[in-house]
Parts: sequence; structure tokens; C-alpha cells
Amino acid sequence: MTVSIVILAMIAAFLGMRLYSVLGRRAEHGEEPVQSRLDAQASAAPAALPLPERAVAGSVRPRELGAVLPGVERGLREIISVDRRFDPVTFVEGARSAYRMVLDAFWRGDRAQLSLLCDAEVARSFIDAIDTREAAGETFNNSLVRIEETQIVGASYAAPFARVSVRFVADVAAVTRDREGKVIAGSLNDAVEVRDVWTFRRDIHSADPDWLLEETDEG
Repeated sequence: MTVSIVILAMIAAFLGMRLYSVLGRRAEHGEEPVQSRLDAQASAAPAALPLPERAVAGSVRPRELGAVLPGVERGLREIISVDRRFDPVTFVEGARSAYRMVLDAFWRGDRAQLSLLCDAEVARSFIDAIDTREAAGETFNNSLVRIEETQIVGASYAAPFARVSVRFVADVAAVTRDREGKVIAGSLNDAVEVRDVWTFRRDIHSADPDWLLEETDEG
């Protein structure tokens, strides 16, 4: 009798562990709208860092992608179909880093860095703004306090280019100083909310894994 009870207890424990292993994995991914709706290879396949490899990715949980509209999901599927390494979650991590790097480069007046991170037209617009600022003797003393929200709001593939648009909601502390270093606008004590939609582009057939900033807009 004692032996039978022990055997039954072991079987029950084994079944309980199996049940937990299945339900546990499902629960862990229950809040991942993009991961659950895209093909399995999007989350399973290893992906090269999709935005500049020099970027240090921030911490982004899958659910931070938010609900994906049908048109966006369709675009992501198209990109995945031609680039099995593409992973939306990893992409958003890189996009957050790229957002910070581009803003920092613009505020510092780092033209070389902007040329690496942006396509020629966008880089030129940033550089023109830097030239104007420097000609006026003004400098920026800005800081990206935090990125509150990052969400993919557009995706498409038109050979050979994949394009993904990301909405950023961030808090920025901004100060503009004149030639004498006097504050003429803004305050480092009061961060303001900014909303941007940036579109990144990559040639899928290129060996270069980096995505370039192709367009900026207010979100």
C-alpha cells in the first residue's frame, strides 16, 4: 500500500511539472501581441542587432511594442519573409538606442556621427540646422531624460528596401545658450514631452546589418 501511494505521488508530481511547463511558457508570453501574432521564426531565429551595431540596446519588454494594427503586421510579415533574422522586439531595442544616439549627436553638433546613422538627406538636414545654430553662436545643453513609449506604427517592404516606422514618446530637458553662455531658452529643471515618428530603412540584400534613419516627423 505504501509503495503504491509513493508511486502515485511521483506520477502526480511529474504530471504537475509537465502542466506547469506548458502553462508557464504560455503565461510568460501572454502579453506579447506581436510575438504571438507573427510567424514563429520571428521570435525563434537569432537576429543581428538590427540598428547600428555600435548602439547599446535599452531594456525593452515584448509587450512594449503595443497592439499592432493589421497593416503594420502585414508589413512586418513581408520583411520577415525576406529576412528571417528580423525580430521586431530586437528592432525596437535598437531603435531606442538609435533615437538617443541621433539626438545626442545633433545636440553636440557631431556631423560625422549623424552621417553614419542617417541617410544622406536626413543627415544633410541635421547638419544644416547645426550650421545655422553655430553661425548664430548658439549651443544646446539638452538631455534625453527618458523614453516613455516606443511603438512600431508602420512597416513595409519594397525590394530591396525594408522600412519600419517607430513612434517615440520621450521627456527631454532642453536649454539653448548664446555666445556668452547665457540661457536664452528652455530649462534643465523642466523636461517637456516630445513625440516623434522616425522611419528607418535597410537594404535587405546588403551585407551591412545597420538600419539608417530615413525620415523624421512629429508624432
